[in-house]
Amino acid sequence: MTKELKTQIVIVGGGAAGLELATRLGRRFGKKHHDIILVERNRTHIWKPLLHEVATGALDANIDEVGYRAHCHRWKYRFFHGTFAGVDTQRREVLIAPLKDENGEEIIGAHRIRYDYLVLAYGSVTNDFGTPGARDNCIFLDSRLQADRFRNRLLNHCLRVSRAMAVNPDADARVKIAIVGAGATGVELAAELYNAADALSHYGLEVFDRGRLEVTLVEAGPRILPALPERLSAAAQHELEKLGVRVVTATAVTQITPEAMLLANGERIEADIKVWAAGVKATPIAGSLGDLELNRAGQILVEPTLRATRDERIFAMGDCAACLLPGSERPVPPRAQAAHQMAATVFHNLCHAMAGQPLVPFVYRDKGSLVSLSRFSTVGSLMGALVGGALAVEGRIARFVYTSLYRMHLIAVHGWIKGLALILVGRVNAIVRPRLKLH
Repeated sequence: MTKELKTQIVIVGGGAAGLELATRLGRRFGKKHHDIILVERNRTHIWKPLLHEVATGALDANIDEVGYRAHCHRWKYRFFHGTFAGVDTQRREVLIAPLKDENGEEIIGAHRIRYDYLVLAYGSVTNDFGTPGARDNCIFLDSRLQADRFRNRLLNHCLRVSRAMAVNPDADARVKIAIVGAGATGVELAAELYNAADALSHYGLEVFDRGRLEVTLVEAGPRILPALPERLSAAAQHELEKLGVRVVTATAVTQITPEAMLLANGERIEADIKVWAAGVKATPIAGSLGDLELNRAGQILVEPTLRATRDERIFAMGDCAACLLPGSERPVPPRAQAAHQMAATVFHNLCHAMAGQPLVPFVYRDKGSLVSLSRFSTVGSLMGALVGGALAVEGRIARFVYTSLYRMHLIAVHGWIKGLALILVGRVNAIVRPRLKLH
């Protein structure tokens, strides 16, 4: 008796889009006639917009992260721990790089995974635009590992300054941090640093306060937060400057040295910690992407249905996809809300493709942009039919909507029952947990 060959759907990338799609497919099809495989190089998932909170210790990733192995068991898909190395479109196989341990010893050799349908959602990384010294001397916040590295360095420098002040109260010791890029990540990180500085005095660094923190935010564009209306951008800059952040706009960074940032206007900004948070590009792939069509940023060109332009068996979504919708001048922006919406469309189109039905076009509904300045403020704009266009929001309403975005992600990944339970646990943890993760 011949064993039935299951329809194999391979998803590359376990970020917001990939994990949500794997959850939807597993819930819909299970393992009886389908084999759904999620390929991801990390063992756990953390929502990328929260990495700046992980970096400052405001969020404990050990509590908020999702373990792929436990999650796949519940939602009936398979998790494969490995690094995507390319795709053989002719043989319909995904190439996986060798898996090695921390000593460089091989655990699993290079191999291939066949697919009937392939979804590429391997995300993006920060784009340093080839700036000399950026890659060697800056910290990027693309992963939990990098966020943990930032937190450790921050705590070490704060401890150094605290000790210097304890020995000599008149010493002018400071922790100097320079951040390149005043988009959401750079602005939110700058504000969260002052929240961390306020909390450190309760955890053994009695002589340390925010006055010992020197944060500089550098932006090449004319203003911070270009995705927001100019009024809200100005309001956010005012709040940052009230905290103590020095904001430098309309100035490019020309070089990063181990000790400082060099600006186009000739200024030298000395910093203990340097962060690059300007721009994104598709995650570089070591191998070939076969016949797939790419743009200059390395993104996969897709049709309005999110199917690859040159292969009807391959879909792409999230930051690695370049989707130019009819009537639009620019591709869909690389945002978490876009990835969430794309996952829903790819799910429906996979169902349609397997049933021989026409695919549906992706419709991007811009819900607006929100930026959290830690516990100090939240600003943003909401868009949609509910408000009849665009609505500028600040304060409590903006903070509520900002928090709701993460809650929507929890429900999409865990389902309503567990998602709501985790939201409730999160509220309790906010009260009983330490304000900072210091280890």
